[in-house]
Amino acid sequence: MADDALESTVRAAVEEAGVPYEVMPCDPDFADTAAFCERYRVAPGQSANTIVVASKRGEKRYVACVVLATTRLDVNGTVRRLMGVNKASFASADETRELTGMLVGGVTAVALPDGMPIYVDSRVMDLPEVVIGGGSRSMKLLVSPELFLRLPNATVIDGLAVPAPTG
Repeated sequence: MADDALESTVRAAVEEAGVPYEVMPCDPDFADTAAFCERYRVAPGQSANTIVVASKRGEKRYVACVVLATTRLDVNGTVRRLMGVNKASFASADETRELTGMLVGGVTAVALPDGMPIYVDSRVMDLPEVVIGGGSRSMKLLVSPELFLRLPNATVIDGLAVPAPTG
């Protein structure tokens, strides 16, 4: 799907969820979280990443996880247990694109394939607003975390992520 079609699909899904949002145009060269936050003066603690995780053995299973940029997804602990698998890892950029139609740097929990589980770290829910991907590397969205409570297949999880090391 072309970027403009993806962006339209994402905006329509957010509108259907009934939460206010603001579109934040983004230079695709600055779509990765650290670059985006620095360029657009967004605190990393107000930015959330959607990360696709894949099982590593047996039938391939995928989940999407939403965590703050100031944290690190607990793939080998919490996520693996939630998936009910022995091994899990980040999906590759190619797998993510094939599965979601989205490039890394634009992946969002909104408008994912039907039935895909979405796990949201509880820290995300503590914010009044959060910046998330918009479906392409050219758009981010500023939304209320209430959005995640209105998405099908989304579950808020304590301990999905751990604080990222500083320094």
